[in-house]
Amino acid sequence: MNTIQSVSAFHRLLSLPEPKHPLVSVINLSESVFLDDEIWKGFVNRFYCVALKREATGKVRYGQQHYDYDKGVLSFTAPNQVQYLDLQTIDCDGKGDLLIFHEDFLLKHPLAQTISNFGFFSYAVNEALHLSEDEENDLLEILHKIDKECQHIDRHTQEIILSQIDLLLNYSKRFYERQFITRKNNNHQLLAKFEQFLNDYFNQEQAAKNGLLTVQQIAEVMNLSPNYLSDLLRVHTGQNTQQHIHEKLISKAKEKLSSTHLSISEIAYTLGFEHAQSFSTLFKKKTNMAPLEFRAKFKFN
Repeated sequence: MNTIQSVSAFHRLLSLPEPKHPLVSVINLSESVFLDDEIWKGFVNRFYCVALKREATGKVRYGQQHYDYDKGVLSFTAPNQVQYLDLQTIDCDGKGDLLIFHEDFLLKHPLAQTISNFGFFSYAVNEALHLSEDEENDLLEILHKIDKECQHIDRHTQEIILSQIDLLLNYSKRFYERQFITRKNNNHQLLAKFEQFLNDYFNQEQAAKNGLLTVQQIAEVMNLSPNYLSDLLRVHTGQNTQQHIHEKLISKAKEKLSSTHLSISEIAYTLGFEHAQSFSTLFKKKTNMAPLEFRAKFKFN
């Protein structure tokens, strides 16, 4: 797998002059010409990318997801993810700006620890961020400030640029949450599908056959990234995907403890646990009671 190690190397692949700053750059896509290089057929890079595009088009596979650059306005990619770019579809005659910043640029800054909280770096194309004109202008203003600051490299440069990047990401987080709300009807369908999948998994006792249900499993069934699914659920229900799984697990466990003579080990197995102790630990954590304590509250015929 080819690796694009530096911002400078990426500039060269886009037929651009050397960047003003070695670790961060704002690229005008209309000025870029992608070199016909084998690297695009499979590569990883060492930097984050935030693309604000209006008419620029193209197709890329990012990780296991396909991204259409002619859909959505704002898209994100993270370092060290496999990408495949189809040069036949690239057309940068339209307007577009690309912010790239190397992962090393974040070192010794709080953003190095918090950037992973911005789940949209792994979102699928059908959940790209669509912006209003005012929202787009807010982000363009930030990009222009970053570009201008790259021309003045001194001991304040990193802090100033990273504060702008942090601002851009927080704006994007706000806009994503707005998009969750304005797309309420579609989201309600997704929530209903999620709830149905949970019910079927436990009611049909698929857990005994397939093991503990994971966030990744549900996300794949729903054709969403795990981060996007958790963000969607958190906005609409106040709980992330894992919390919903645990809630359903405990609900089914209470049902079996109160209405069957199954042993704790048997109940643990039907819910997907390999070890009864793991089940007991989770149950006590969520209910403040051991499974046998809970069962003792009920009498069997």
